[in-house]
Amino acid sequence: MHSAKRVNIVSVKLVKESSMLYKQRRVRSPQDSYELFREYLGDVDREHFVVMCLDTKNQPTNISTVHVGSLNASIVHPREVMKTAILSSIICCHPHPSGDPTPSPEDIEITERLAAACKLLSIELLDHIIIGEDKFISLKEKGYF
Repeated sequence: MHSAKRVNIVSVKLVKESSMLYKQRRVRSPQDSYELFREYLGDVDREHFVVMCLDTKNQPTNISTVHVGSLNASIVHPREVMKTAILSSIICCHPHPSGDPTPSPEDIEITERLAAACKLLSIELLDHIIIGEDKFISLKEKGYF
């Protein structure tokens, strides 16, 4: 005879840690995304994979750092990205501390994996922005998804 197994009753909640003012109200372009992410990230010394959730009017609702990596890599799993994205459209972003925003093969691979996961969950992946020293690259504009 087997003993009973206790099952936890849980819920997932977003916890507001702080906030920042976004004067544009809406994200209308990759440039808008870049400027907001740049303000959020400041001058980081390692890769941070960041997700911005947007409402149906493309107004940012929240930003979360999904993973902080090393100087030149950040391991990202789609389930971590999707935690805050279930009820939103998303734009992902990460800086290249080297200053060169050219996408690496790993950047392209995670973008493709995220696009597939978003499609499966009916979440719109609006863009993946890579921030360099004084410029950025939109992986959507470059045709990676």
